[in-house]
Amino acid sequence: MMTRQAFRFALDPNNRQRGRLASHAGGARYAYNLGLQWLRTSLDDNRKGADAPLPGAFEMHRRWNRWKKDPANGVSWWSGNSKCVYQEAFIDLERAAKTFFASRTGRRRGPVIGFPRFKRKGRSRDRFRLTGQIRVGACWVQLPKLGMLRLSESPTKLLRRIDDGTARITSVSVSREAQRWFVSFRVECKRLVTASPNTDVVGLDVGIDALVTLSNGVVFAPPPALRSNLGRLRRLSKAHSRKKRQSANRRRSAQKLARCHARITHIRRDYLHKLTTRLAKSHGQIVIEDLNVKAMLRNHRLARSIADASWGELGSMLEYKCRWYGARLTRADQFFPSSKTCSTCGYRKETLALAERTFSCEKCGSVLHRDLNAAINLALWPGVAGSASETKNACRENVRPGRSQAGLDEAGTEQPIRASGSEPTAPSGGLQRRSR
Repeated sequence: MMTRQAFRFALDPNNRQRGRLASHAGGARYAYNLGLQWLRTSLDDNRKGADAPLPGAFEMHRRWNRWKKDPANGVSWWSGNSKCVYQEAFIDLERAAKTFFASRTGRRRGPVIGFPRFKRKGRSRDRFRLTGQIRVGACWVQLPKLGMLRLSESPTKLLRRIDDGTARITSVSVSREAQRWFVSFRVECKRLVTASPNTDVVGLDVGIDALVTLSNGVVFAPPPALRSNLGRLRRLSKAHSRKKRQSANRRRSAQKLARCHARITHIRRDYLHKLTTRLAKSHGQIVIEDLNVKAMLRNHRLARSIADASWGELGSMLEYKCRWYGARLTRADQFFPSSKTCSTCGYRKETLALAERTFSCEKCGSVLHRDLNAAINLALWPGVAGSASETKNACRENVRPGRSQAGLDEAGTEQPIRASGSEPTAPSGGLQRRSR
């Protein structure tokens, strides 16, 4: 199976190379803004009665070739950057415009996408994309027009795939994050995907105090990303807001604040990658809930904790990693009352407060932790383990899982990050998941 995969490494450039990288990022930003100006002009002309097609990436690049040669336009610096920078910027603009029109006409599902906006230096992220002759070594990368750049880490895994002939680099994206430059290789990989040797079905319930609770009782604690750095983040934010605008002190405080944000992001992303890889390799089929995270963030008391948990990113990582390792991922309906339904007898409560962390069944007397009960219900979702057709999940049919004890005997071989058992310890309070 051919898949697209990204390999990201940190660069170690010198001061001269940093200036050239910033010049490439500025050239991409300038080309994007210039193409957006041409696009807006064409739209204004069409509103006035002109029936002219909107310029695409190819037409914008033709205009740019004429524009850059005119000394009156003041773009004599264009030759110092790779031509791919401008081409890829126009391609990005064309894709953004097509996404806007598709969203406006209803041809694209999901939230409405706004019209492309101009990029401003210091506000938009510095990044650009390159294609062409790209070489990778043990501790270096050679990019068009930029030459050889040192890497802060060895790309051993990427080199091994390239030498084996199972990977091919198609493009490279270079970006700046908190005063550090990163290079991301877009690679077409040939992966040998076989069915997972594990045949167990596990339900996965996400939360805040316990990031992941499995139906076999294994609990994974959330990463200490924001929680351990929140005090420092507050101090840096307060110090930055007190600095005089457009001063050297404010610029230095902004760099410190950006490094703190980057550290939090890297800790969270590293934890999620390790967790999702572990789950995809250890289980044959995983059932998660299709949560509406955007709507749940409207709860301003819990929005920070929900955003820090990154439930959406967790589901996205599981989706493609299950394809890599031969596991199956099923998304249960977001309106399925997994927390309110008893996993033993099927009795459903009318209401269940968020503060109630233990589920007590009034019919059969079963007492389970709220998240464990929800995870077991997800493991019994129709369409898994041959119990029903998966089209019921896709069509969002209002069905209830069958009641059996099959989901209570699932094997779990991984060692939990937190203490695990047949029933996780009930947290003291706080939202674990949306009440249904």
